[in-house]
Amino acid sequence: MPAETKPRMQPPTFPGAVAPERRGTVESFGLRLAVHEWGDPDAEPILLYHGMFDHGRGFDLLAPLLADRYRVVALDARGHGDSDWAEGYPWPRDVDDVVNAMRWLGRPCFLLGHSKGGGQVIDAAIDAPELVRAVVNLDGFGPPPDGFDPPRRNDTQATTTPGRFAEFLDRRREIAATRAWRPYATFDEMVERRGKQNPSLSQEWLRYFLYYGARESEDGWRWKVDPLAGMGFGPWRPDWIGEGYQLLPVPMLAVIGSVPDTWGPLPEEILSERLRHVPVLERATVEGAGHFIHMEKPAETAALVRDFLESL
Repeated sequence: MPAETKPRMQPPTFPGAVAPERRGTVESFGLRLAVHEWGDPDAEPILLYHGMFDHGRGFDLLAPLLADRYRVVALDARGHGDSDWAEGYPWPRDVDDVVNAMRWLGRPCFLLGHSKGGGQVIDAAIDAPELVRAVVNLDGFGPPPDGFDPPRRNDTQATTTPGRFAEFLDRRREIAATRAWRPYATFDEMVERRGKQNPSLSQEWLRYFLYYGARESEDGWRWKVDPLAGMGFGPWRPDWIGEGYQLLPVPMLAVIGSVPDTWGPLPEEILSERLRHVPVLERATVEGAGHFIHMEKPAETAALVRDFLESL
C-alpha cells in the first residue's frame, strides 16, 4: 500500500485581497527577485516595497485599489518571499535591488515603501533620480534613537558602537551555523506567533498574509524569509536619517497611522525633526491604523496615494 500523503492546505481568501495578475523575476547581482503585478502593463508604474519579515503579497489589498490607474509591481526583497537568499543583507545592496527593479520597469516610476522598505526606497530615489517621479513612505522613518529592541546580551557592551557590532556578528555566526527556522507543527501556531508580534492585524488577514510568506514541509511550517535577512543589517545611528533626506530629489508623501503599536509611529518631535529635511514634503495620518497602514486601512491608504500622485 502506498504511504498516505497529507493533503495540502488550500490557499486562504480574504475580503478585498486580489492575487497578482502576473508574476516574474528581476535579476539583481546574480539573484532572482520575485515580482507580483497588477494592472495594465503599459500604464505608469508604481513599485511597492515591503518591510522586514514581510513579502510582496502583503500588498494584495492595496495593489488592486491602484491597478485601474497604474501598473502596480510589488517586489519581494532578497531573502524574503519567493526571492533568492543571499550570503549577506547589507542595506546598500537592498537599495541596489530596488534600483535594478526600477531599471527593469523600463520607464520612470513612482516608489512606495513600508517600514524598512520606506527608508530603502528613499535611498533608491537618491541613488537613481532619473528613474523616480515621487516617493510614498508608509511609516518607514527609522527607529527611535535607542532602537526598537532592548539589548539582548551584555547591557553595557551593547550601548557602545563596538559592542553593538560584536553582538550583531555573534548573532550572525549563530544563525549562519544552521540557516534554518524551527518548524511550527501547524499553520495555526505560526499565525498565533505572528499575531503576538502584530496584534493590530486580524487573525483572518494573518492567515492569508502568512500563507504566502511560509512553506510547508514534512515536519511542519517554516518562514520563507532567510534567518540571516531577518536579523537585520548591522548597527547604525538613527540620527543620520534626517540629514540624508535632504538629498531626496523628488516629492515625498509621508504617511503614519494614528494608533501607536510595537513599530510606530515615532514620537512627533522625532518624526518632525527628521522630516524637516525633506525638500518637497506632504504628510498624512490614517486614522485607526497602526504600523501596517496598507493592511489595516487599504482603501484610505489608496485614496491618499492616488490623490498625491495625481497632484504631481
